[in-house]
Amino acid sequence: MIKKNYILAPGPTPVPTEVLLAGAQETIHHRTPQFLNIQKETLEKARMLFQTKNNVFALVSTGTGAMEAAVASTIAKGDKVIVVDGGKFGERWGDLCKAFEAEIDLIKLDWGDYVTPEQIKAALDKNPDTVAVFATHSETSTGTVNPIEEIAAVVKDYKALMVVDSVSGLLAEPLKMDEWHVDIVATGLQKGVMLPPGLALVALSDKAIARVNECPNKNRYYFDLKQYIKKYPDSPYTAGVNSIYQLHAALKMIEEEGMEAVWDRHRILADATRAGVKAMGLELLSKKPGNVTTAVLSPIDTGKLTKLMRDKYGVTMAGGQDHYKGKIFRMAHLGYMSKFDTIIGLAALEMAFNELGHKVELGVGVKAAEEVFLREGV
Repeated sequence: MIKKNYILAPGPTPVPTEVLLAGAQETIHHRTPQFLNIQKETLEKARMLFQTKNNVFALVSTGTGAMEAAVASTIAKGDKVIVVDGGKFGERWGDLCKAFEAEIDLIKLDWGDYVTPEQIKAALDKNPDTVAVFATHSETSTGTVNPIEEIAAVVKDYKALMVVDSVSGLLAEPLKMDEWHVDIVATGLQKGVMLPPGLALVALSDKAIARVNECPNKNRYYFDLKQYIKKYPDSPYTAGVNSIYQLHAALKMIEEEGMEAVWDRHRILADATRAGVKAMGLELLSKKPGNVTTAVLSPIDTGKLTKLMRDKYGVTMAGGQDHYKGKIFRMAHLGYMSKFDTIIGLAALEMAFNELGHKVELGVGVKAAEEVFLREGV
């Protein structure tokens, strides 16, 4: 039987045909006026993703490169930082800060838990000379969303920068950079923005730009945001020409749908997914589940589960990481997704569980999801 493939993992996510075809246009030289006009228009339009009036900078890298740029451009040896670690990607902030020899106050959370404004305030009161607070918008390893608006409301009254990894969170979760007083947002575009991997964006507040320009750290080169600020809208190094074409196409789609509608679509897909897996008798890992991916505790080994779904059914979901490897699966509802992607994913789960010996009533998860979609009128 013919097998179609569906990506329901939290990145890379499916790429719309319009975006793929945009990348097939002729590659022109990145220093020509023609390309600079395209890049300027595209980056100006990209401000809507962050809800900011400030410039947005493009890096030819994944989201981790944008995260490194945020650290390398603001943190010098011995600087005090606060790092929120609630999973693999909060841990990544910690690793990056260690690499640049920061003095780290680590807020270590159980996987599935989220940070509170009170924890951030206590850490800042203990070290009021903290240079930056590093947090994760959506902790992809656990399906947890952190309350960035509430955290940023605390940080804005201190010297520290509020720095956010929104690699997976961008577009799936509301983010209003200027209104919330977030200083730096780092993201990759292979998730909610619907591009192939290879392009990252960084957005900076005025407070962050001032810190980048005065930061004494000399151990930075490609990821030195001072160079991007200086060259804007040009790039200090070779631009991702065809990726910029693709970003332009994706932004057009997002603009046509509308930011509020994009946020709402992700919320509805997440609600339907959670209703579906709960109807199967399964439990969520997260105490504050978000709209990027749903992490589900599994009664059977998820290595076997995800392999069967991928190899036989053509449905790719993610397993667990570190101590949750084999114990959870993560079903994404991120980016170029519709209600029928969710229905297909839940149907594949029901079939795979039964095939692997864990009896689930066929159709029970799909029915619960469909009820959410009908209730929401989508």
